[in-house]
Amino acid sequence: MRAATVTDPTTLGLATWTARAQSHAARVDAATAAHRERRARGEAHPVEDFLFTYYGTTPAQLRRWHPGPGVRLEDAEALDRASWRHYRVVDGAVELDVAAFVAARGRAVEFVRRLLSATVSRPARLGCFGLHEWAMVYRADDGDVRHDRVPLRLGRAGTDEVVERQRITCSHFDAFRFFTPEAVSRNAIQPTRESQVALEQPGCLHAGMDTYKWATKLSPLVPSELAMDCFDLASQIRRLDMEASPYDLSAWGVEPVRIETAAGRTAYAERQRAFAERSNALRHRLIEVLDTVAP
Repeated sequence: MRAATVTDPTTLGLATWTARAQSHAARVDAATAAHRERRARGEAHPVEDFLFTYYGTTPAQLRRWHPGPGVRLEDAEALDRASWRHYRVVDGAVELDVAAFVAARGRAVEFVRRLLSATVSRPARLGCFGLHEWAMVYRADDGDVRHDRVPLRLGRAGTDEVVERQRITCSHFDAFRFFTPEAVSRNAIQPTRESQVALEQPGCLHAGMDTYKWATKLSPLVPSELAMDCFDLASQIRRLDMEASPYDLSAWGVEPVRIETAAGRTAYAERQRAFAERSNALRHRLIEVLDTVAP
C-alpha cells in the first residue's frame, strides 16, 4: 500500500486550528467527565466504562486533536506538535506524514477498509435481539459472569430459559468469543476472526460500536472530529446493548428493553435499524479517509 499524494493541502492558521483543537478538547471533556469523576473515586459503571476498558483509548488520548491527512498547521512547531509521532514539518508548517503512517500501519489500514466496505455492502440483519449478552451468562457459574456484581433481571433459571427459547444469530466474533461453552453450539453462526470480513453486517450493535474502535486505532490518520462522532454513537449503542441485556441495571438508572417479550423485541429492532443507518454513515466517512492512502 502506498500513500496517495495530496496535491493541494489545506493550510490552517494558528488561531483557526488551535480553536478547533480547543473545541475538540472541550467536547471530549464533556463526554468523559462522568467517567473521569468515577475513576477518581474508584467507582465502576457497568454500562459506561466499556468504551474505555474494552476499547482501551483513554480520555487523554481521545482529547488530543488530529486534523487528518491533507491539512497543514501553521506555527505548530512552537506548540511542539512537530515532535508528535507521524507528523512532519513542511514549509514551516506541520502536517501528518501519511507515508510514515502507512509504512507503520498499512496492513491495519487495508484490513479496516476491507472490513468497513464489506459491512456497508450488506443489508442490516435485525433479528438478533441482543441475545449475545444473554449467551455470555447462559448456565454460567456465579464467578464466571462478566458483571458478577450486577443481578440478573430474571434470575439464573429465567435467563437460561430465554436463551433456550430464542434463536441466537450472533455474527460478531468479538461478542461470540465471550459466549459460555454451553451457549456456543446454540448460535446459528460460528464466527471466527478469519471470517470477520465475510460476516460483519451493519445491524450488529457491536459492529456499530466498533466504528469507534477503528477510528481510534487508526489515529492520527482519522480526524478527531470523526473519531468523536464515532464515540458518541458507540456510547448510545452501548446503552441499548445493556438495556437489552439480562442484567438488572436499575441501580444505575437503566430501564430494560425486555427482549424476552414480543414488544421488547420490536422496540429493540426499531432502534437497531436506526443505529445501522447511522453507523453506515460513519463507515462511509471512515472509508473516505482511508481512501486517501489507498493504493
